[in-house]
Amino acid sequence: MSEHHTTAKRDRIPWLILIAYGLGGFVPIALFNSVGQLSGLIVNVGLGISAILVGVAQMVPRFWDAITDPIMGHVTDNTRTRFGRRRPYILLGGFLVAITFVAMWAVPRDWDPMSQFWYFLAMSLLFYTAVTIFEIPHGALGMEMTADYHERTKLFSAKSFIGNLGAMITPWFYAMANMPFFRGGGDEVDGMRNVGYLAAVIVVIFAILCFSLCKERQFEHVAEQERIPMWTRLKMTMRNTTFLILVGIIFSVVLGFNLVNNFANYITIFYLFEGDKENASKLMGWIGTAWAVTGVLAVFPLNWISRAMGKTRTLTLAVCLMLGAQLSKIVCYNPDHPWLLVIPTVMLSAGMLMFFTLASAMVADVCDEDELHTGRRSEGSYYAVFWWFMKMGMAGAYFAAGVLISLSGFQEGVDVQSERTMLLMRIIEIGTPILLGIGSFYLIVKYPLSEARMYEIKAQLEARRGEEQPGS
Repeated sequence: MSEHHTTAKRDRIPWLILIAYGLGGFVPIALFNSVGQLSGLIVNVGLGISAILVGVAQMVPRFWDAITDPIMGHVTDNTRTRFGRRRPYILLGGFLVAITFVAMWAVPRDWDPMSQFWYFLAMSLLFYTAVTIFEIPHGALGMEMTADYHERTKLFSAKSFIGNLGAMITPWFYAMANMPFFRGGGDEVDGMRNVGYLAAVIVVIFAILCFSLCKERQFEHVAEQERIPMWTRLKMTMRNTTFLILVGIIFSVVLGFNLVNNFANYITIFYLFEGDKENASKLMGWIGTAWAVTGVLAVFPLNWISRAMGKTRTLTLAVCLMLGAQLSKIVCYNPDHPWLLVIPTVMLSAGMLMFFTLASAMVADVCDEDELHTGRRSEGSYYAVFWWFMKMGMAGAYFAAGVLISLSGFQEGVDVQSERTMLLMRIIEIGTPILLGIGSFYLIVKYPLSEARMYEIKAQLEARRGEEQPGS
């Protein structure tokens, strides 16, 4: 068994290619998540637009993604160019992400609040469309770059590793926006507009490198596949029981944490620092850095643990870490010792790094099982539908989060919130992910693709294609 489970030389990915692919992680891990964190701080706290409208501005793009993600998955699966199915969109999407990220924060200051809201919503839609054009092909490319069970974890770990290196910068975006160098004579809204240019340059450089160095595996084989209608492919995807179990595992956790996505920032500013934005932003910057550093370092034990325990048990460990982090906040939300917040931050970061890295690698495993049954490679469709479920959950969660913030009694433009408001915020922020995350344990037990099963599938696929077997 140990010889059978040794990665074949042809399935190993060189370090240069690992790094090049990993650079693409800056967009979905660092930049994408920064928008959700910054929207409340810049649009709600900075511009004074209501939390409910901010929730709408975060919700609507998720529903839009529900349309564009499957379309992009189908398009990239059926694209045939001299550069492959995925790489042209990675390059195009990188430039579009850079442009729209800058435009999103350039909210005209002399407009009335509703006009500012509509501007931010429109630019958000363009930004998330650009992210879809980049990320769906990038994720699909990662799923087809190697056929090995463990090498896939290694590849998506590289994406998480470099994405979290970038995430060391993005938590400081709000602190940078409050610095005189960026805000000039204005406030954090003006500062964020200038910070956006820095992020745009990084995205363009990384997209060019990923496009130039990464190659598509077995493009000649999949190029001969017959094109089938999008709805037919989506129906086939939605009938895959293994895929639906995996989606259920991830969805329950994602929904729980996205319902309280911005609550920690509000609690930090208005509970731990009683409305002192400048000092709160510094702690938030350091907390964000701790998150990113942990995410970078957690990549290494993830690969060792996953190889020793398998993906399913490692996924269970990740959920335990995340829910344990939420419980620790009962003690760590302490105005006298605000730096205790580092403890749940480290636990959450490690758990989420493991959780989402393994999720992408496990979708790739599902694609192998699907090919065994259908004879087709459809990584784009599976990756798109996977994120369709996630984003639908995010859409409802973002809107519900805005409603929950409003129901807690939070008042815009007020530096000191009531004790009742802050208590309700802490109860909701701690308890919601725990309640929804517990359900994922049941589905993990039902997930059928063990390491042994995946190597059986791999051997059958290679025999079907007439590929040389390891050790033969």
